[in-house]
Amino acid sequence: MIPAVRRLLRQPSAVRFAVLLLLVAACGVLLLVVPRPDPSDLPRLAGRLGPYAPVAAVLGGALLLVALVPRTFVTLASGAIFGPLEGAGYALGAALIAAAIGFTVGRLLGREFVAERVRGRLARLDGWFARQSVFGVITVRLLPIAGFGLVSYGYGTTGARILPFLAGSVIAAAPTAFGYAALGAAVTSPGDVNWYAAAPSALGLIASVVLIRRWWRAERQRRAAATVAS
Repeated sequence: MIPAVRRLLRQPSAVRFAVLLLLVAACGVLLLVVPRPDPSDLPRLAGRLGPYAPVAAVLGGALLLVALVPRTFVTLASGAIFGPLEGAGYALGAALIAAAIGFTVGRLLGREFVAERVRGRLARLDGWFARQSVFGVITVRLLPIAGFGLVSYGYGTTGARILPFLAGSVIAAAPTAFGYAALGAAVTSPGDVNWYAAAPSALGLIASVVLIRRWWRAERQRRAAATVAS
């Protein structure tokens, strides 16, 4: 496997970018044709794994996210297996690993191709990604533009830095992780669910409104400054 990866990384940037597009397309096709398991059946599977169940949940959840499975399903399943609090924690661990994998794959396969071809407004957009802080990543993550895995691949093709990207990805995923994990736990143990655990899910909507408003104000100030300078 490793020699094949090394040969791939030595290929021209256009070939690597084509491989990235094929990889994303293949994940999308599999997502459509492979049936998803019933979350209520998952606790029995976790019981067979015993003490290895948390590790399997984190690593398996990360692979599912990389394969473009929606984070909502992964978090619901984690909550159904482990309960609202532990399930949310394991789902966030999976999100962190998946974000790192997706970013790295996008960086290795697509960054050089994109950097060689961005011009004009696209170049300014790429520069914006390169200057992004954790706050900027949170803003993009909370916008309903694409799934978790696809955004991770896309970020890797930009000039973004990996540490702010990972931190922003986890922070943005945290509010809804507790809510979806609580809903997942309701599938298997409705009497044991602490519904206050679902409250953080509302923070996602509130945070989105606040972030969009702050971005819009910053954009207006930038345009006003550009107008004065010209």
